[in-house]
Amino acid sequence: MTLLEVEGLQKTYRSPTGESEAVLHVPRFELGECDQVGLAGRSGSGKSTFLHLIAGILRPDSGRVCIGGTDVTSLSESRRDRFRARNVGCVFQTFHLLQGYSALENVMLGMMFGPGPDRPEAEVLLRRLGLEHRMHHRPRQLSVGQQQRVAVARALAARPRLVLADEPTGNLDPAHAGEALALLRECCEERDAALLLVSHDPDILSGLPRVVPFAEVNRAGTESRP
Repeated sequence: MTLLEVEGLQKTYRSPTGESEAVLHVPRFELGECDQVGLAGRSGSGKSTFLHLIAGILRPDSGRVCIGGTDVTSLSESRRDRFRARNVGCVFQTFHLLQGYSALENVMLGMMFGPGPDRPEAEVLLRRLGLEHRMHHRPRQLSVGQQQRVAVARALAARPRLVLADEPTGNLDPAHAGEALALLRECCEERDAALLLVSHDPDILSGLPRVVPFAEVNRAGTESRP
């Protein structure tokens, strides 16, 4: 079954000179339920913009994004926020953890706009990710790798159907990066969530069952080339 459908998605930005620059044109892209796919591309190629459009954080100039049959692009901002909270988990290179809250509280806050705070569920996730002795530590008291695992737990806490990961291991050394990706994949499998991960790192992408060059997905800037 198809979970994510993208059609005719386009996004442009204004350059410093005032000219319109097309950064994204995705004619079509699909992701099945429980699929795990990597998009490979250099920095600045539009990968992050693509994920932000799928999540409804940004709105496209044209085209549509459907998740589980819901056209996200047709929703108002408030409805997009609610839909994302219930259906999409996001893991970014910058973890965006709230420094004044513990690891457990950060995960529970991730549930606020979805099914609601569920302390036992948050504790289960943190234990699964090896943080049983760090639940009440604040982010500054955690290593970078531990903060990354808190971010993964927060993304999975509301049991999303789709997890979007944008260079999620970029702040980790190679040994811990591979371990973090394995944990992310296992948790998605356990929770029947599809995973779409973007990265420029071939070593990280090699840990996924399917990798697609982002240049084959994003046609922006290629139509006029010979």
